[in-house]
Amino acid sequence: MATASYLDLSRCRPPHPSLSSLSACPCRPSTATLPGSRAKLGNLDPLIDGNRRALGLRLSRGLGRRRLITAVARADPDHLGDGNAKQEVHEVPKLSMNDDVVSEQQEKASQLKKRIIFGLGIGLSIGIVVLAGGWAFTAVVAAAVFVGAREYFELVRSRGITAGMTPPPRYVSRVCSVICALMPILTFYRGQIDVSVTSGAFLVAMALHLQRGIPRFAQLSSTMFGLFYCGYLPCFWVKLRCGLAAPALNTGIGASWPILLGGQAQWTVGLVATLISFSSIIAADTYAFMGGKAFGRTPLTSVSPKKTWEGTIAGLCGCIATTVLLSKIFCWPKSLLSAIAFGILNFFGSVFGDLTESMIKRDAGVKDSGSLIPGHGGILDRVDSYIFTGALAYSFVKTFLPLYGV
Repeated sequence: MATASYLDLSRCRPPHPSLSSLSACPCRPSTATLPGSRAKLGNLDPLIDGNRRALGLRLSRGLGRRRLITAVARADPDHLGDGNAKQEVHEVPKLSMNDDVVSEQQEKASQLKKRIIFGLGIGLSIGIVVLAGGWAFTAVVAAAVFVGAREYFELVRSRGITAGMTPPPRYVSRVCSVICALMPILTFYRGQIDVSVTSGAFLVAMALHLQRGIPRFAQLSSTMFGLFYCGYLPCFWVKLRCGLAAPALNTGIGASWPILLGGQAQWTVGLVATLISFSSIIAADTYAFMGGKAFGRTPLTSVSPKKTWEGTIAGLCGCIATTVLLSKIFCWPKSLLSAIAFGILNFFGSVFGDLTESMIKRDAGVKDSGSLIPGHGGILDRVDSYIFTGALAYSFVKTFLPLYGV
């Protein structure tokens, strides 16, 4: 009976019970009044110790949980997990930025590969056409002029330019493109370009005046510039390659040139001058690009922000060096000063043509004039450096070189 009463009371006891407290409890008789209870309690010592340990473990666990709950309650719930969240938020943009950088580098590498492949293919094809001369060269120039004229009038009709002017009607643009393509053919056939340009300008002006709407001066000016830029200026390459038929007597390559390919008569002043001009323009673009990438710091002009003075100087040096080197190989022109002057003219013609096309594209709000050539853009993007250079090269050889530099 004493054991049952002790077990029942031990469940309702406060924490850490002691034997003295149990004996002093008013609901139980003291050890003095119960002489046999001491022995019975001695048999229950292991049970009492187990209960003590279990109660102590539960209390310690409960106390630990209370302390944890108190600490969490005191903490600001808005800031819980901020460190991890911030770390995750920072890690996600870093991963996305790394992916963007990798994809951008891959895209640039792909574009560079396309540019190199198609550039080599175009260069080899143009070299063969230049060597062939005659109708083959004229037909290629006429085709390039037609596509370039179409790209020009599409730029004129773009949203960026039409916001401040009225573009010419589409039928006028198409007629101008056809007239521009006929100009190199008429130049090769007749040897003169003045009549074809004057006749074409008159026809276009009449078409603009007879349109249904009200004619605008912006329509006339943009159309006349298109005839000059896309039709008149490229004709000088035909005059240079096919018009200057004087033989380059001092060229060593011509002496050993196969008879089936034209023999020594194939190597004329026009052929040598065209090859040197084309090569110097390519060298100018290449050296300017490499110099700008390596040393470019000072912007050249706001028209083309990527062009720098450092790249321009590198392009000029590369153009002059290429012209002088080829003049030694072809033995034309004989004078070193003439070769340097020829290289300077080719360089400034290429830079001016490049900047002019960049200005048109900038006003139009486009990056490329077209998408005909993968990795290069349109025809105007590839021939912009040649548009003004042909007129300068022909005028220099025709006017300033005695005996055409032979």
